[in-house]
Formats: sequence, C-alpha cells, structure tokens
Amino acid sequence: MTTLETRRGVLLPLFSAVSLRSWGIGDCGDVAPLVSWLASAGFGDLMLLPLGTMSDGQSSPYSACSAMAIDPIYIDVSSLEDFQRAGGIAALDSSAREALDVARASARVNYAAVGHAKSCALDLAFARFQRDEWAALTPRASSLAAYILSERWWLDDYALFRALTRAQGTGNWTTWPAALAQRDPAALADIQHHLQSEVLREQYLQWVVEGQWQQARRVATAAGVRLYGDVPFAVDASSADVWSRAGDFRLDLSAGVPPDAFSATGQDWGLPVYRWDAIAAGGFAWLNARGRRAAALYDGIRLDHLVGFFRTYARTKDGDAGFTPSDEADQRRLGEQVLAAVRASGVDLLAEDLGVIPDFVRIALQDLHVPGYKVFRWERAYDQPGQPFIDPSTYPRESIAATGTHDTETHAEWWPTLTAEEQRSAAGRAGPFDPDVRDILLTRVLHAASSRAFIPMADLFGWTDRVNTPATVGDHNWTWRLPWPIDRWPATADARERAEFCRRTIRGE
Repeated sequence: MTTLETRRGVLLPLFSAVSLRSWGIGDCGDVAPLVSWLASAGFGDLMLLPLGTMSDGQSSPYSACSAMAIDPIYIDVSSLEDFQRAGGIAALDSSAREALDVARASARVNYAAVGHAKSCALDLAFARFQRDEWAALTPRASSLAAYILSERWWLDDYALFRALTRAQGTGNWTTWPAALAQRDPAALADIQHHLQSEVLREQYLQWVVEGQWQQARRVATAAGVRLYGDVPFAVDASSADVWSRAGDFRLDLSAGVPPDAFSATGQDWGLPVYRWDAIAAGGFAWLNARGRRAAALYDGIRLDHLVGFFRTYARTKDGDAGFTPSDEADQRRLGEQVLAAVRASGVDLLAEDLGVIPDFVRIALQDLHVPGYKVFRWERAYDQPGQPFIDPSTYPRESIAATGTHDTETHAEWWPTLTAEEQRSAAGRAGPFDPDVRDILLTRVLHAASSRAFIPMADLFGWTDRVNTPATVGDHNWTWRLPWPIDRWPATADARERAEFCRRTIRGE
C-alpha cells in the first residue's frame, strides 16, 4: 500500500468566510483570501460543509433540494459580468438595496436578506444575459449551451424542478398535478416549453456558480490547498433527486439516528429513506453519479453519516423505529457496495464514522482503506480507571484526527465540563481554559499519528462560537460568521499570530 501523506487542514463552512466585498455570506470569491491564509498557516486542506442548493426557507446545508447543484447563494455577485453590465447595485430596487445593507451589517448570516438581495441581482444579470447574449448567439451563449449539454444528466431535472417549484408555489412535488408529480412524458414536455425561460435561468445560475467555483479551485490548487466537500447522507424529500427517482426512496419513512452522544432521544431528520433493494437493482447508479459529481467539484469528500449507508435508522409516522437492512451480513454487504459506487469516480474518500458505530463497520473501513475520524474528546480508554484520553500519537495512521466537528461544542465550551483529573489527562494541567490550554490541545491533535487532521476554525482561536447544535432548530444554527472579514486577516494581529503558531506547530518547530 502507498505511504500515506501527512496533511493538516481546517474545517470552516464557506458561508462563514465573509469578506468586505461579499453580500453577507461567504461566497466563491471568498475562497481566495481564505486559502491564502490557510497556506500561510501551513495548512494544505480545507473541509467545507455541503454547498448544495437548499430548499426554499431552509438554512441547513444538509437539507438540500439537489445532490448535484451548487446553491446560487454562493455566487460572487460583485464579480458577475452580467450584473455589472446590467447596472450593478445602483440598478437594484430599494427593497433589494435595503436587504443588502441588512445582510452586510448582520453579525450572523441573514439568509432571508442575503437571498432577497442576491435573487434580485441575479434576476437582473440573467435578464441581461438572455437579451444580449443568448438571443444574439454570442460566444458566452455558446459556452452556456455547451455546459447545459455536458451536464444535462443532472441539470435537466434540477432546472425543471426549480422552475416548477416556483410555478407551483412549493417544492413538495407530491402536491403537484398528478401528471407532473408522476413525470408523465407529455406533461413534462409541455411544461418544459411553457417554462423555458425559467428553466434557462436555473441552468444559467448553475453555469455561473460552477464557473466561479472551478476558478476558486484553481486558486486553491495554486496556493497548495485541497478543497474537500461534505456529501450529505440523504437529500430532502422535496428535491429534484427524489422527484426524478421516486422509486429509489420511501416517503412513508423518515431517516435519522438512534440515541447517541449528540442526543439522548435520537434524531429524526425528516429525510426520506433509501429503498435499498431498488437502488441495488439499478446498480447503485444514483450514488455512483453523486461520486462522479463530487469528483468534478472537489479534491476529496467526507461521506456524512457513513453508518447510514450500512444500516439506515428509519422511523414510521407512528413512531416505530428500526434499522434497514436488519441483518448484519446484509448491512455490511450494502455498505461495501455503496462505498464502491461512490469511490468508482476516483474521488478521495473520507468517512464520518461518529456516533453509535457497529464494529463490523469499522472493520469494513479498514479493509477498504477508508479513513475514519478520531475526535480527541471521545478517544478514551473507557476500560481503564478514570477513562484517560488516548494519546493522539498512537492513533492509526489511516485515520483523521480532529478536535471536533461542525456538530460539537467548541473546545472552549467543552473544557469546563471536565473534572480536574480529566483535564490533566487531556492537557497535562487543570484549571480554566486559556491560550496555553488551547494550544496544548491543538498541538496534541496536530501532532497526531493520523495522516489527516481537520481542526474547526473556532478551536484554532479558542472561540465559543458553534456552527450547529444538533436536535435544535433556530437562527443560532448555520449562521456563524467569522469575527473579521476574511480579506482583512493579513492585517489582523490575532489571525497573524494564529497563522504563525499553526505553521510552527505543523512543522514541528
């Protein structure tokens, strides 16, 4: 087996990396200053949260209405040629300009304000493109046409679904007229013609955002930073994927997890459950397509809720719950088939194997050489007195060391919950959480034997800000923004100090 390269990275949602020029949310244009800082700090990897188009009214990146698309909310409007040629910010109506002001002034991501401002700007941009480029058959129009042709294997269904969602006033396709819900070919052809401008708008937005994203990837590559995407376990029931492949899903069941470290009662995500027999009969085509799409967008991916692909925890509407498949041999066989389907694209695959994980799943990951997570706070010798923390220098080489994830409390919040004995086991000292404790914990994980390590940005600085609190709903989730504009970090003393510390620590100086 090839010797594993040692790499260190940071976990940060793109929406958090707001700059002075962005519209209240981190976007494709903000990748450049972000990877520049990461490279200066000695990091070579950036782990992002999912970028898929979120269902209307949603802010969770794990409730996407597409497994393939990129949310247009990540378009860098300020550098979009069509928007500037349409008049730029001055051409926006008063409500859009007010929304932009609110979005930029907010301490957190204000999705309603960002969405309204960007939607209005993108309407102007598309109208200009359709009139001056598409109708005139310009080279840019030819570029979009080529993109539509090359990506039609997912883009056709996505664009029509989004256009229909607006026309029907809901993405809940089960409430649409039966002919549309059941995808009658004649009805689809008729509505495609009727909504051709709306469909083209969605195709245009994907062409724009993917073009910007691929440029961001090139900038990251030039800086020596690889971009990792997070592939959600499932998609929303109100999604293009479920509408177009309804036979692969059970809408009468809801996916989630049993009680675990995040929730004493378990979690019900409200997501549809895979119809594994139908998916297997189809050669795992959709999951293979997800891997192919991910390989086109990222240097590697984290497969979220890995155990769910071995056995899915499903609830009925009456509250009954259980695993499907129910037999362990079937579960292992299924998981291995899913991993093979996703991996067929050649994408670098990492497994989120946290929570209640059967031993056979970890064995399967080892056999398949797919690294799983070693989150320091949970890696303890539970069979020993005091349950001491395991030294990260003994972690398996084929693993991912981490201080936490987007779902965990930060180190600054976690540390005070420990007893003095536990604190001494974790950091060799007891007392309040201070910069020394912060850096001792960081050093232990950055020096782990694991070939990979990802540190949430909040833990690098010792902040208490959380990205998400599982089993809760509210504006406190998925809205965290960095305290300083990412393009000002070179001039920010704390950011410079952290970069120096990380660079020296990673190099072992």
